[in-house]
Amino acid sequence: MSPNLITVAYIIAAALFILGLSGLANPETARRGNLFSVIGMIIAFLATAAGIASSGYVELAASLIPAIIIGAVLAARVKMTNMPQLVALLHSFVGAAAVLVGFATWLDPGAHLEGVEGVERLIHDIEIYIGIGIGAITFTGSVIAFAKLDGRLSGKPLLLPARHFLNLAVVVVTIVLGVIFTRTQEHNTALLVLSIATLLTGFLGAHMVMAIGGADMPVVVSMLNSYSGWAAAAAGFMLANDLLIVTGALVGSSGAILSLIMCRGMNRSFANVLLGGFGTTGGTVVEIDGEHTPIDINETVEILKHAKKIVVVPGYGMAVARAQHSLARVVEILRKSGADVTFAIHPVAGRLPGHMNVLLAEANVPYDIVLEIDEVNSELKNTDVVLVIGANDIVNPSALEDPNSPIAGMPVLEVWDAEVTIVMKRSLATGYVGIPNPLFFRDNSRMLFGDAGDNVDAILQRIVGS
Repeated sequence: MSPNLITVAYIIAAALFILGLSGLANPETARRGNLFSVIGMIIAFLATAAGIASSGYVELAASLIPAIIIGAVLAARVKMTNMPQLVALLHSFVGAAAVLVGFATWLDPGAHLEGVEGVERLIHDIEIYIGIGIGAITFTGSVIAFAKLDGRLSGKPLLLPARHFLNLAVVVVTIVLGVIFTRTQEHNTALLVLSIATLLTGFLGAHMVMAIGGADMPVVVSMLNSYSGWAAAAAGFMLANDLLIVTGALVGSSGAILSLIMCRGMNRSFANVLLGGFGTTGGTVVEIDGEHTPIDINETVEILKHAKKIVVVPGYGMAVARAQHSLARVVEILRKSGADVTFAIHPVAGRLPGHMNVLLAEANVPYDIVLEIDEVNSELKNTDVVLVIGANDIVNPSALEDPNSPIAGMPVLEVWDAEVTIVMKRSLATGYVGIPNPLFFRDNSRMLFGDAGDNVDAILQRIVGS
């Protein structure tokens, strides 16, 4: 294929990526947005493959076919509850690819612009150095995020002594090594410096994510999404591929914007998340004295059947129990009986940005009854029943009522304003942040203990049978 046709194909693919990203802004157009993105990726791949010399097709097929098989098997087998882990793992692949592309570019004399001196060589060396650094941070950070989300590592932040000074020292040393790398003329010395810098930035990525607590994992996932975009853009510069640069910039900027939105949802700064340690400093955890009021399935069904306005607040417990399908059926029946039922979504519910929205969409819950926190809080005083399913920290009154709480100032769903709040949980244990929840001991709160999936199934059976 001629270079001009490849350029046209890249422009079309880039336009489809932009349309796809735009479609993801709304649940009703998300499916179409995904389709645009898939078509754009197919065009981009075919155009890139067409520009490869025919002698390289065997190597391309040898790497592509196993990758397609592995990807298809993973996509088919992954559970929705494991989607955050898969996303984090995929981010690590992008980071690893950027590192490998960087080293391959450096080791290949042709790609390294052998014989070219001056500004062009300096720019090329900087591209390689920055690309490998971003890729290493993305790779190790994503691996640690995967391990935390998958339960292989504790969700508690690892707070080493003088950790901020340690991170700053790594950054300074990396910059110094970058100067040495771009100024040295000896190839082996430059390769050694590049390798050391890769290890340092890899350590930085792992240490930064290790220091971030479990409550911030939705922000971490979106942050790593941004990193992977910039890593892809850096690889695009190294390979002189315009489409990869554009695509990486789209992913990097959108991930950064999403991270800022998530931080705003927790009333925290992006820098505060990156510094880590949320819930371990700046507040005092106070034990709560009080009695909770338990409730059983029959009482819950009776309350729901007589309620006119109901709000359902899903959390990670719903995801783990896979209760969304039975819950969607319960809501459908209640709405047909005349009740006004809506879902309230907190931006950091679950372990992935939009995690609850994805689960509810999987269960075919209508988009128009899935509302955000700002739309719901003002209506909770006029609500008969709030049904909290597996959520904890996002409905904790301490955020508004206790200025010394570690989550003070974090926007939460004010479910205690409703006439009755029914909380489904296995126990009175704390949430991911690790602080007690006074909601459980309120006079108008009722605790429905047990697995959320079993409880919702039982509620569905009672409602259908009544």
